[in-house]
Amino acid sequence: MNVCAYRDHVIQAVKQCDLFDLLNPRPLLHLVLNLLYISIQLIVIAIFKPKPPKRDRLKKPYGRIAVVGAGLTGISSAAHCVAHNFEVVIYDANDTVGGIWANVNKSSSLQLNSLLYRFHPGVLWSRGYPYRDEILSETRRIWKEYKLESRTRLGTRVTSVRRAEGSSSPGAKWIVNDGPDGKFDAIIVTIGTCGEPRMVSFPGMPKRDKGRGGGEKGKKQDDNAQEQTFCGAVIHSSKLDDADLDSQVVVVIGSGASGVEAVETALSRGAWHTIWIIPRNVFLDTLISAQPFGRQMPASSLWEKLVIFLHYRDIEALIPKIGIYESTPVVNDEFLQHVRAGRCTYIHADVQRLTKDGILVRRKDSPGIDEEITADVVVLATGFKKASMEFLPKDLFPENYERPNLYLQNFSTEDWSVLCTNSAYLNAIGTHIGIYTRILLLFLLDESARPQLGDVELWVDAERFIKRGARRGVLSFFTYVELVIWVTVFHVFKLDRLRWAFFTMQGWGVGVEE
Repeated sequence: MNVCAYRDHVIQAVKQCDLFDLLNPRPLLHLVLNLLYISIQLIVIAIFKPKPPKRDRLKKPYGRIAVVGAGLTGISSAAHCVAHNFEVVIYDANDTVGGIWANVNKSSSLQLNSLLYRFHPGVLWSRGYPYRDEILSETRRIWKEYKLESRTRLGTRVTSVRRAEGSSSPGAKWIVNDGPDGKFDAIIVTIGTCGEPRMVSFPGMPKRDKGRGGGEKGKKQDDNAQEQTFCGAVIHSSKLDDADLDSQVVVVIGSGASGVEAVETALSRGAWHTIWIIPRNVFLDTLISAQPFGRQMPASSLWEKLVIFLHYRDIEALIPKIGIYESTPVVNDEFLQHVRAGRCTYIHADVQRLTKDGILVRRKDSPGIDEEITADVVVLATGFKKASMEFLPKDLFPENYERPNLYLQNFSTEDWSVLCTNSAYLNAIGTHIGIYTRILLLFLLDESARPQLGDVELWVDAERFIKRGARRGVLSFFTYVELVIWVTVFHVFKLDRLRWAFFTMQGWGVGVEE
């Protein structure tokens, strides 16, 4: 609760002569905690925020970097680059900045507490779990503050990235889209892990006829087909803002982050499979992300038992069958409350088909028995297709060293000048855009700090050995503390990097060359 909200609360209580509400200490406590939260962020900003450039063009840049993608990661990476005196050009196929956040529902919010999700040191959040509009607002503010508007090519899809004539890897010079913006010293790919919405197909789905909210409504077909074709709307979970859900019975297929958010938006019923849902508790979330091994360990069951006690204690049917360190957890409080209150029915089942009046499912707890669930609207919370990096040369990702099996989980093993921030991993609890960007800048600034070809492959092979028991892939999942260990070893492994430690870790020491 901010100051304005608290003021409105007090005024409303006075108008209604509600003495109990007026004397209730909880709103005041929330206000105090919110002010404390903002004060902590202001301290972080004062210590770590890099100084923005004063001009649209740097006088003597140390190098030029192409950033592919204008989402949170792309804008943050570019802001770090210009703050440390590297010129950038940002490319994005969309006509606005924001990336995936510009294409989700208003109700979508961060899945980690915003203290753990500071995509740039200059960000100032108003709450622990801000929603889409605030996330986009902060992204655009950073974009403008760091003079990135004139450096951005919106509506420009990157179709090719190739080595400039006469250059070779590692450390090649790069040409983007056949060179209208000249040569670049490095490429930062920030397309994320989410591409186009994934629309799965089930028997009984209506033929494609775009309705409200990007949905599909049943078209008139022959009588036999019409009996088995769903008559309502089928909508992807990212298109709910424009959908007419008022007084509708909504079934959501899928229970990842998209499914949980769809439930909150529509108070829906139905799900496919389970993954971990952890409470919105910054202390607990931080402890879980602090596991240094990035895989299931014998002691991981302790965290699972704690989450079960705090979160799943009276709805054991929702407890997932996989380990907490095998998939990105969904951070949410409200979803399980909806289940407890009966506003949402969570069904663990396989979808057989859509029927005229709903969907036919086969429950996991009743093998061989089908059940029809009535629905007015079916929401496909089936996530997004994996974003493609086909525009990069294929030899950057040889066999066994394709994403996510990259150097430090983000650098091509064939060329350190190609960084794929937040575009390579499958699941994670924590990342750090600034550190990865500054490591790239370090490679450009200091030749002695650059990795040798054999070293980068050795790093991936060593991770394979250390995490050889990881059931879902060695580098498919990592935690924030594991990342910190990687970066620490990165500095110690080559002593020439130690003198740059404060730069790579905190961003101190290299400013704009005025």
